[in-house]
Amino acid sequence: MENKDVVIRLSALAQETRLAVYRLLVTAGPDGLAVGRIGESLGVAPATLSFHLKELAHAGLITAKQESRFIYYSANYAAMNALLAFLTDNCCGGAPCGIAPQACDDSCC
Repeated sequence: MENKDVVIRLSALAQETRLAVYRLLVTAGPDGLAVGRIGESLGVAPATLSFHLKELAHAGLITAKQESRFIYYSANYAAMNALLAFLTDNCCGGAPCGIAPQACDDSCC
């Protein structure tokens, strides 16, 4: 993973509403949530939510899929795992650590 990609992803998460949206989507699992449900769960106005979803999608942290009239967003677990791997790559000075980062995929949710 390139440093610039890490900075983009961390920047996207460095805002309270976007972090809350992302955590909600990680918890929701691979099926994700409809935009309206995300807004209701977090109490975020539609225009504001749209802006934050766009930022998270631009960073590659979430994906969107349209089903009929609804747009569903879900966490991109591969991107999340890549970010975690980058952040912990040099953990403990390259020596084996007692705690290994746990990867998450579609089955863990």
